[in-house]
Amino acid sequence: MHTKVYDELLNSKRRLSLMLFLFLNIVTALFVSVRATGHAPLTAWLPSLFIAIFSAGLLAKMLIHPEEKIERLNSVALFTGILWAWHIFSRYHYQFYATDNYLLVALVCVFFISAIALADHLLAFCLHALPTAATVLILDDGRNTLLMLFTITLPVVGFTLHHLMLRRLDIFTRRLLSQLSAEKESFSDLSMLDPLTGLYNRRGLNNRLQNSLETHSGNHFVLLLDIDNFKAYNDNYGHTMGDQALIRVSAAIRDAVRSRDIVTRYGGEEFLVLLTNVNEAIAMQLAERIRQFVVNLEIPHRFNDKVSTHVTLSAGIAPLEGDDFNTALTHADQALYLAKNQGRNMLLSYQDLMHSTQPQAAAPLNVLTRGK
Repeated sequence: MHTKVYDELLNSKRRLSLMLFLFLNIVTALFVSVRATGHAPLTAWLPSLFIAIFSAGLLAKMLIHPEEKIERLNSVALFTGILWAWHIFSRYHYQFYATDNYLLVALVCVFFISAIALADHLLAFCLHALPTAATVLILDDGRNTLLMLFTITLPVVGFTLHHLMLRRLDIFTRRLLSQLSAEKESFSDLSMLDPLTGLYNRRGLNNRLQNSLETHSGNHFVLLLDIDNFKAYNDNYGHTMGDQALIRVSAAIRDAVRSRDIVTRYGGEEFLVLLTNVNEAIAMQLAERIRQFVVNLEIPHRFNDKVSTHVTLSAGIAPLEGDDFNTALTHADQALYLAKNQGRNMLLSYQDLMHSTQPQAAAPLNVLTRGK
C-alpha cells in the first residue's frame, strides 16, 4: 500500500517534470521565432515553430486528461532534442559573425531547459541534450573542441552523480516503506490480540469472524465460558495470581480445541470459542473437553469450595444459524447464565434448554457484570 502511494507520487512528479519541460520549450521556441532577423528565411524558423506547436499540443492534452499516466518523457525529450538540433543547424548557416558564440549560446540554452525540467531524469536529460551536443560539435569543426566538450561534459557528469544519489534515496525510501508496512501489519496483528493471554480480543474476533464463516462450511457453534467465582479468587489471591490463572486457563482452552476454531478472551474472565464446521455432538464433546482440561489444571481455589477446591469453568453453547452471530451469542449467554445459577462447573446447551420443560430465567447480555 505504501509502495503504491509512493509510485503514484513519483508518477505525479514525472508528470510535473514533463509539463515544466514542455512549458520551457514553448517559451524558448516562441522567443527565438519572433526575434527579429533580417537574414534568415522563414524555413530557418520552422523547427522552433514545430517545437512550440508540438509542446503546446501535448501540454494541452495533459491538462485536459490529468489522470493519464505518463510513460513518454524519454521519447518526448529525444524528439524535442532532435528538433532543437535541426533549429541550430538551420540557423547556423545564416550567422555571419560570432558563429562560435552562437553555437555556445545555443548549446547552453538547450542544456538549461534540460537542467531545469529534467534534473531528476538522467536518461531524458541525455536524450534531449545529445542531438544538440552532437550538432554543435560537428558545426564547430574542431575550433573550440575543448570548450564545447567541457560545456557538455560538466552538466552530464553532475547530473549523473545527482541521479545516482536519487537512486540511493529511492532504494532507501522503498526499504523504509516496506519496513513501515511490515510494522503496520505487525501492530495491526498485535492490536487484535489480548496482551495477557495471547488470545484474540473482540477486535480480533470481529476481524476473523467473517473470513472464518466464508472459509469453513457446515455448522458452527458459539461457546461462551466463564471462570467460576473469579472475583473471589482475585480478592483473596491477588491480581498477580489472577493473571497467572487466566494465562493457564486460556492455554488450556486453546489446547482443548482444534486449530481452526477461534478462541477469544471476550471479557475479564470470560472466553468465547467459535467452533467451526462441526456437528452438535462433536461441539458438545469439545466444550466438555475444555471444561475438563481446566479442572485438570488443579489451580487451587479454596474460595470456590461450593463447586470445587480448584478453578473451574461454566459454559453455555448455542448453534450459529446463518451469519447471525449476535443471536447465537445471546443464546450462548443465556445458557451460561443458567449454568451459573444451577451450580457452576457445568456445560449447558441452548438447544437442550429449548426442548426442556424447566423454567428459564432471562439473562442480560452483560459479561462484565454477571454474578460470578
